[in-house]
Amino acid sequence: MNHILAFFEGIDPVWGALLATTFTWLVTAVGASVVFLFKDLSRRWLDGMLGFTGGVMVAASYWSLLAPSIDMSARMGFPEWLPPAVGFALGALFLFVLDKYVPHLHINFDPSASEGPRTAWRSTTLLILAITLHNIPEGLAVGVLFGGVAAGIPEATVAGAVTLAIGIGLQNFPEGIAVSMPLRRMGVGRARSFYYGQLSAIVEPVAGVVGALAVLWLQPILPFALAFAAGAMIYVVVEEVIPETQQDKNTDIATLGFIGGFIVMMVLDVALG
Repeated sequence: MNHILAFFEGIDPVWGALLATTFTWLVTAVGASVVFLFKDLSRRWLDGMLGFTGGVMVAASYWSLLAPSIDMSARMGFPEWLPPAVGFALGALFLFVLDKYVPHLHINFDPSASEGPRTAWRSTTLLILAITLHNIPEGLAVGVLFGGVAAGIPEATVAGAVTLAIGIGLQNFPEGIAVSMPLRRMGVGRARSFYYGQLSAIVEPVAGVVGALAVLWLQPILPFALAFAAGAMIYVVVEEVIPETQQDKNTDIATLGFIGGFIVMMVLDVALG
């Protein structure tokens, strides 16, 4: 871990954001590649992995994003509650608007349950769009932390940014499986299922660089930006991840997966970040 931190401390933080979010994308690709080994995966496993994803996202939202936002707000002279509350609300609103205006279909849902404007697009396209929306706040979260490092803000550290990237990478592995396997069940070939599974996370490096540059250019927005990413991630967990785990009555497995993901991310952040 020390070698990794030394590497990221020695490069430009914007490049660090790009490399870290490229890592999270590659882990998604590794997860999607499981489709070459198995034709199908038990829904119990899938729901447990999705629960793990939700737990990581909730833990990261507090320890990696909201807690630094609160500390930063006090140091910058804001009321401690103001930037976290405003940023959190705006992040959730951002995902709410995308959810309403971008056609998409959540994992495990029947094609008739697609959301957003009505469209003739295939279920595979709608599913990929759903996961792409899911990945935008993850890339932003890593990017804004690296942007804070570039801006020299004490609460934003390379260790914290790298830890967040590792946590998101961990939850992206089951996410890649969760995209490629349903596509395979829909009759899509293995190669195309893998291609679309990894493609869903390609937005993360883009969002990471955008987040880093935004904070670097406008330093006072960092506490708002951190909370924004947290609000967007919590919106995804409540609106998408948790409902997806409840479709086949594997609620206990999904809940245990959630608890496991939360603990893993909490330990990573407290021990390393």
